[in-house]
Amino acid sequence: MKQKIITFVLTLVFNIFKLLPIKRGVYIFESQYGGRFDDNPKAVYDYLKKQDNAEHKLFWSIRYRDRNVVGEEDVNVLYRFSLRWLYYMARAEFWIINARMPQWLPKRKETKYVQTWHGTPLKKLALDMDTFGMPGSTLENYKKNFLAETQKWDYLVAPNQYSKEIFKSCFAFEKTFIESGYPRNDVLYQKNNPEDIKAIKERLGLPLDKKVILYAPTWRDDYYISKGKYKFHIPFDMNQLIDVLGDDAVFIFRAHYLVAESLDELSTHPNVFNFSTNVDISDLYLVSDLLVTDYSSVFFDYANLKRPMLFYAYDYEHYRDNLRGFYFDLEKDAPGPFVIEENRFYKELKTFIEDAESYGTKEKLDQFYNEFCLWEDGNASKKIIDNIR
Repeated sequence: MKQKIITFVLTLVFNIFKLLPIKRGVYIFESQYGGRFDDNPKAVYDYLKKQDNAEHKLFWSIRYRDRNVVGEEDVNVLYRFSLRWLYYMARAEFWIINARMPQWLPKRKETKYVQTWHGTPLKKLALDMDTFGMPGSTLENYKKNFLAETQKWDYLVAPNQYSKEIFKSCFAFEKTFIESGYPRNDVLYQKNNPEDIKAIKERLGLPLDKKVILYAPTWRDDYYISKGKYKFHIPFDMNQLIDVLGDDAVFIFRAHYLVAESLDELSTHPNVFNFSTNVDISDLYLVSDLLVTDYSSVFFDYANLKRPMLFYAYDYEHYRDNLRGFYFDLEKDAPGPFVIEENRFYKELKTFIEDAESYGTKEKLDQFYNEFCLWEDGNASKKIIDNIR
């Protein structure tokens, strides 16, 4: 009952502010429900900020409990659900967002809602899902709520033709696609050079003389503590991992944001770094020599660098058959070795550390790049702004 009253009041105040005229040049950015300061919205934000246009008024929507994510940057912050947030959300000319907005929040027709989304789809999404493991809802309600959200979008960013076709289906999206590639990948073309990579390693405290292995797994819908709270299971023995790393490599954990808070103790291990919060994942791509993942869409982004990848899919059959399902055969089409057994995982890591230059199959990487990365050229942010203005 209390939540219904709060929602009613917030909606009422928003609708009152909607009676005021639109404020031209006002952009509101949000990443992952106000919990992050990164991803595609951040890349577009950085692009606009560099233009130093007095007509642009840029704001970030942040949950108050996550207010530290902006760090030392000079940012016009709007605390989510505050009176000031409602005022600017109701009057902004542009929303640039990478996830869903609250279901109760209406959008005035004069506001342009640019949905950047946050990954090339490997796992089935939204209306295409056949199974559902999240607590607190049903598949039917989930799809109904998702459809109500997608009807608000005016623009949807597509990183490649493959994604565009799936987005049409899973989001039932019939408005304007922006075929730009992902803004967050612009930096992979702009800073993929020894000088910038060295600077990032020094800023993160990473050694300059060791191979860097990035581990970025997805989250599991059924690994939850309670509604909205998820846990992470490390699918290998940390002591064995450290033995494999030896003195030649370091290992970076980058957990999904939903489980990032459960990994604080990882950094106590030698040669292991936990950058699951407050570090842009693009920086981690740039400094790493190998990506290890499972079903996370990060490998589509990482493919832009044409560097080797390893797929450790320890629960492949369960994930494929009981949780989400896939849009294509990952086991067959993964652009790198695909392993399920833990012992094979250690063996592949050791093989890479001993001979990184010949690890993986260049032909498979090139083929994957040609299918999924051809729209990427380092100018996605500019393409988006040119399309919506």
